[in-house]
Amino acid sequence: MLKNKEKRQFIQDEVLTTPEAIELLEISRARLSKMIKDGKITPAKKLGCVSLFWKGDVIEKKKELVKLRKQYRPFEN
Repeated sequence: MLKNKEKRQFIQDEVLTTPEAIELLEISRARLSKMIKDGKITPAKKLGCVSLFWKGDVIEKKKELVKLRKQYRPFEN
């Protein structure tokens, strides 16, 4: 069983808040809300306006967004 310090470290390393996810994905809050509504990304936990995301899920979504940006916005590269 994990000790409290290890649990806190795990959460700090593996869980992202909404602002952290927005920054990592380089998108707006509105875009993230739409992605959640459309089922393109799922919060690990949602309480009212606060959402928590698994870091691994956000990183995978970031890779997908980068690929799509290259495909549909070649002028930005």
